[in-house]
Amino acid sequence: MEPRVGSQVPTHAVVIPYAKSKGDDAVSLYLKAGRSAYPWQEQLIRDIMAVDDDGQWVHQKFGYAVPRRNGKSEDVIVRCIYALAEGTRVIYTAHRATTSHAIWERMDRLVPAAGLTVISSFKAFGKEHIYTENGGAIEFRTRTSSGGLGEGYDLLIIDEAQEYTDDQETTLKYVVSDSENPQTIMLGTPPTAVSAGTVFSKYRDKVLQGDGFESGWAEWSVDQMTDPNDVEAWYKTNPSLGYVLKERVIRSEIGDDEIDFNIQRLGLWLRYNQKSAISKTEWEALTAETLPELSGKLFVGVKFGHDNNNVAMSIAAKTVDGKTFVESIDCQPIRAGVAWILDFLDKADVAKVVVDGANGQAVLKDAMHEYGLKPPLLPTVKEIIKANAVFEQALSQQELVHMNQPSLTQAASNCDKRAIGSNGGFGYRSQREDIEIALLDSVILAHWACSEHKETKKQQVYY
Repeated sequence: MEPRVGSQVPTHAVVIPYAKSKGDDAVSLYLKAGRSAYPWQEQLIRDIMAVDDDGQWVHQKFGYAVPRRNGKSEDVIVRCIYALAEGTRVIYTAHRATTSHAIWERMDRLVPAAGLTVISSFKAFGKEHIYTENGGAIEFRTRTSSGGLGEGYDLLIIDEAQEYTDDQETTLKYVVSDSENPQTIMLGTPPTAVSAGTVFSKYRDKVLQGDGFESGWAEWSVDQMTDPNDVEAWYKTNPSLGYVLKERVIRSEIGDDEIDFNIQRLGLWLRYNQKSAISKTEWEALTAETLPELSGKLFVGVKFGHDNNNVAMSIAAKTVDGKTFVESIDCQPIRAGVAWILDFLDKADVAKVVVDGANGQAVLKDAMHEYGLKPPLLPTVKEIIKANAVFEQALSQQELVHMNQPSLTQAASNCDKRAIGSNGGFGYRSQREDIEIALLDSVILAHWACSEHKETKKQQVYY
C-alpha cells in the first residue's frame, strides 16, 4: 500500500488555457542538477511557464500560496535556473535578507550542477549575484522602497509576498518593463494580522474574481476556520505531506493559537476587513415599499447548490415602470425532491425556466417532461457569465426591485466574486458557510431570462 500524500491539485486556481509550456524543459535542468520534484511542483511550473505561439509567457504575472515547509520555493528555483540557461536577467527579492541569501546558497550549488558555466558568484549579504557565461544573471535583494529602481530585468521574483507593500510594488513593477518577454512571480503564505503587505492579497482577490490581465493564481487553502486536529484538512492543504512533510511534525505544531495554525499550516485567508461584493446598503436601496405592479409572465431561475445540499428557486418579472422585480420562492434540501418546484411551475403563469447545477439539471428536466411542462433552458458557461454581468449592470443602474426578503438580503450582502472561465467572467460565492449562495444564483438566472425576453408585438395593418 502506497503512503498517503497531500493533494497535488490546488484548492483554488486560475490558469489561462495553453497548449505549450517550457516547464518540462525547466524541470529537466533541475533534475540534471541532482534534484527531484513532486507532481504538484511539476504541474505548477508548467502553468507558470506556459507560452503562446509567439513564445511569450501566457501569464505575465503568476502568484501562488502554499503553507509553510512544503517546498514552494523550489518552483521559482526551477524557473530561475531556466532563466539563466536562456541568458536572461532575474531579480530575486525577499522580505528578509536571510531568505534571499539562503536561496543564493542553493542556486550557487545547483546552477553549475545543471551544466551552466558560472563566471561570477558573489555571496556578500544584500549584494549576492550569479552570472553565467551566456549572459544570464540573477541578483538577490532584500526589498526596500527603492531597491532595483533603474535596473532592467526579464524576470521579477517576489518571495515572502505576504509582506510585499504598495510602496515596494511602485518601485519594483517597472524593473521588467523594458523586457521583450517579462514575467513577475509572487509566492508566499496568507498574511497574518501583523503582515505589512497588501499587494499579495489584492492580487489574489482580483485574479479569483476574474479581473486579472494575463495573470494566474494557485493556492492550497481551507475556506474557513478549521479544527487544527482535522487530518483531512492537513492533506487537502499541504501538497508535500507524505513526502518531505510528516503528520507527526504537523501534530507537534498544534498549540493554543488556532488562527495562526489555520493561516500558516492550512492556508486560511482571513478577512480582517470583510466587504461583500454587493453591500447591504446597495441591495436595500432597491427595496419596494409595496409589491409593484407586474407586466407579463414570470421567469423562473432554479439553482442546485455546488455542495449538493440545497436547491433554490426564484422568479423575475417586468414591472409596469420598466424595472425588473425579483423574489425568491423557496430554498429546500435536494433530498426533499423537486415536487414543490413542479407544483409551482404548473400553477404559475411561467414564460421560461432556467435551471443550473450539474447535480440536478437532468433530474428536473426529466421530471418536468413527465409532468407535461415545457423543457427548461440549461445555460452554458458563456450564458452564466453573461447572466452575472447583466445582473451586476442592473444593480449599478438600479433597474432591479425586490421586497427585501431577509434570506435573500443575507445572501446578496455576504458574497464575493469568483472567476468563471478564462476570459474575465465571474460569478458569486458566499462569504459564510451558513449562507446559501444558490438563493442569489437563482435570482440571477431568473433576472437574466427576463432581461433576454423580447415581447412579441402584434402586427397592425393600416388601410
